[in-house]
Amino acid sequence: MEVLTFGETMVLFNPESNGPLRYVNSFGKSVGGADSNVAAALSRLGHDVAWFSKLGKDEFGRQILNVVRGEGVDTSRVKFDAEASTGIMFKERIGGDNPSVYYYRKGSAASRLSVEDIDVEYIKQAKIIHITGITPALSESARAMVFEVLKIAKENGITVSFDPNIRLKLWTIEEAKPVLLEMAKMSDIIFPGADEGGLLLGTTDEKEIAEKFIAMGSKIVAVKLGADGCYVADKDGGVYVSGFKIEKLVDTAGAGDGFAAGFLSGVLKGLSLSECGTQGNAVGAMATLVQGDMEAYPYEEQLMTFMGKKKVVDR
Repeated sequence: MEVLTFGETMVLFNPESNGPLRYVNSFGKSVGGADSNVAAALSRLGHDVAWFSKLGKDEFGRQILNVVRGEGVDTSRVKFDAEASTGIMFKERIGGDNPSVYYYRKGSAASRLSVEDIDVEYIKQAKIIHITGITPALSESARAMVFEVLKIAKENGITVSFDPNIRLKLWTIEEAKPVLLEMAKMSDIIFPGADEGGLLLGTTDEKEIAEKFIAMGSKIVAVKLGADGCYVADKDGGVYVSGFKIEKLVDTAGAGDGFAAGFLSGVLKGLSLSECGTQGNAVGAMATLVQGDMEAYPYEEQLMTFMGKKKVVDR
């Protein structure tokens, strides 16, 4: 197992027309969740990945398991909960690149994750554990589980990758900030956005964000800068990595998770920080080409073609 991740994945309803949801009558159905997005993207890039969660013992839960398992991700530690439902998410498209999101996940099966769901020996097999700031927002028991996993990782020399993924529809910044900063102190690789730097550190300057996280103990900080790419730094300095120009954005959902997956793939391959950033930028950019959370994540050959490292044969 190269990468292990965990957290809530929901059934996602995408409107087939724009406008307020009260006027929308048809939806496309897919699945989405930050942690399983990263797992699926890494699996497509050829890595051995595992994801665990709790799902409702319902048709939505079965769909999620089938989809994630179908991406080649190890789901052997996923549990079904007969007493809680699978979370649901609706998107609303009125204007702009980012849709509004409505969650129906309070009391969901995944919110009932706890330290009792941890398989210590299984976790110890991972080279990298990827954690997002969404999981500790689900419930107090899920938060306790996150910190127990972090403790196991640190005790066993496992690299911790952390994406703050601040969701203010799940908790307030006053609740989130101390928890996420404590997680940051226990992480080796961090993927903040500039806006998240502002919320957590009081600055949106990418260099200052990197410096502050490194001062907390992080080994690598990759600050996501949207279309401009990213700023990647370690204790020896930082470098700007240009993004990829996308003429027409379709859906930005999943782009940050794609960035994390592309970057971690580079880390596992032993690439330089700049090359890791380029891979992250490329996967993140490709994610915006198709509607949905993980539908557009590339396989290795597709990624190399997009990056101009391999020629495509059309016919």
